[in-house]
Parts: sequence; C-alpha cells; structure tokens
Amino acid sequence: MSSVSQRQLSTTESFLCGGLAACIAVTISNPAEVAKTRLQLQGELAKNGGLKVYNNAFDAMIKTWKNEGFRGMQRGLAVAYAYQIPLNGSRLSFYEPFRRTINRAFGWAATEQIPVTSLAAGAASGTVGAIIGNPLFLVKARMQAYSPALPIGTQRHYKSSFDALTTIWRTEGIRGYVRGMDAAILRTAMGSSVQLPTYNWTKNQLVGRGILPGDSVWTFLASSSVSGICVCLVMQPADTALTRMYNQPTTKLPDGRIVGALYKSPIDCLWKTVQTEGILGWYKGSLAHFLRITPHTIVTLTMNDVIRNIYKNLAWGPSYV
Repeated sequence: MSSVSQRQLSTTESFLCGGLAACIAVTISNPAEVAKTRLQLQGELAKNGGLKVYNNAFDAMIKTWKNEGFRGMQRGLAVAYAYQIPLNGSRLSFYEPFRRTINRAFGWAATEQIPVTSLAAGAASGTVGAIIGNPLFLVKARMQAYSPALPIGTQRHYKSSFDALTTIWRTEGIRGYVRGMDAAILRTAMGSSVQLPTYNWTKNQLVGRGILPGDSVWTFLASSSVSGICVCLVMQPADTALTRMYNQPTTKLPDGRIVGALYKSPIDCLWKTVQTEGILGWYKGSLAHFLRITPHTIVTLTMNDVIRNIYKNLAWGPSYV
C-alpha cells in the first residue's frame, strides 16, 4: 500500500468529524431520548411502580407531542449538540490512538485488531468524553426530565442551557458540574467499550469476506446497526443509574456541602433500584433507549465515515479516500 493511501486524519480532524456526525445523529434521536429519560424516572424507588403516567416509549412520545409539541419532543436539543462534540469527538478520535498505544505497550503490532485492547481503548476514549462533557449531559438530562404538563421526578425549569449552567454554579458551585460524573464514566465506558470494537469487527468481516465493499454506505449501515444493538444491551443499567443520579433532589449538609438526597453513587442507585423495583427497574425505558441508541449509533458511525471521506476528498484529493 502506498504512503498516499495510508495517510490518516489527525486527532483534531477526527475529533471535529466525529462531533459533527454525532450532532446530525442527535437531531434524529433526541425525541426518543426525552421519552427514555422520563420513563427511567417514572416510579422511581416505588415498590408498586408508583404513578404510571406513560405506558411505553411510544405512549411517552405521543403524550409529549400532544401536551408540549415540537419543543417538548426536542427538549434539551441545544445542549445535546454541545454535549455531542466533546463526547463523540473524544470517542471517535481518541479510540485509534489509545488502541495503538495499548497494543504497542503489550508488544503487539499497532495495526493488529485484538479484542481486549479494542475494548480497553473504547472504554478509555469514552471515559475522556464523559469527563469533559459531564456538565452538559447533566443539564440535558434535567431539561429533558422537565414537563409542564406531566411532571415526573424532580422538576427543574431552566429557561435555557446557559441559565441551567449559571443556576447550577450559583446554587451548587463546581461540585454541581461534576455531579453524577462517576455514573457518566461507568455508562460511557460500558457503551464505548463495545461501540467501536463491534463496529470495526463487523465492518472487517463484511469487507474481508467480500460481502460488501469497504467504501459502501451499506457497509457502514450494517456495521453500525450491529454496534447499536450491542451498545444498548450493555449500557442500559448504567444509563438508568445516570439519569436518576443527575435528576435526584439535593440536600445541604451541616458542613455546607450539597449532596444527592437519594443516591451516593451509581452502584448505590442500582442497588436501591433493584431492592424496591426489582431487576426490571434497571431496564425501564429500554425500548425508548433502543429507539434512541440504535439510530443514533447508526447515523453517528455512518456519517463519521462519510464525513471523513468527504473531508479527505476536499482537503487532500480523491487519491487519499
């Protein structure tokens, strides 16, 4: 293979391409994310399920549309855009550098696809994105939980993303911005650990066996579909814990610290949930999560490849694609 065809995007270029791809995806997936958030908060820590406002994911989206319109369906979209850039920019740009570095550290060829190092690289790149984007994800979850018509869980009415960030700073300080970060790291690390490894593995199988060409959109779609299903299965319990930790009410301790009133950590949240709601409590909103994560993963990974190819073609010429 010539040095021309081996040319790779820089980490910064990959970061920007991945962030743009994720912003396209979140426009499509945000209504399901709103439904998922509200379903995960429904009946929180209630032994008999509590008040059931929404019957399922489709019922949640229909009622949101009827009561809140387009604005309700896309609640939190602006901050979701801002969040996608650091999260998916990090996941999609740092994955390969991390994987190659880990491979070399264990004496393997940087280009060799090894399952354990691929999982580790995916988890590490996801962790970076979760840490950087935590304040924005926190705001997004709280804004999506708010409903003037059918309130569920703790309600916080922020006028805008900026108002949310300033309110959190004014009432909770820097600790407010890192609230739930341990749950965000757990969720994102679990999802990222399987997202790109399963995508790359499926893509390599399709291309290597001659089923589909490497530069076909159908290859990208098929690979990202498999990846989306795997991400949903692995990430659901941690995602439920994250939503609840972000949205839980807070209390002020005698020493002035403001802490969550319900949960101390994501593990504590999962434990209390299973104690009061059973194991199915972890999987509340799983259909909405599937409706959100699968198209989101498909569009993100497909558009990431498409955007990268377009960028290479514009910046370097067709011979680099």
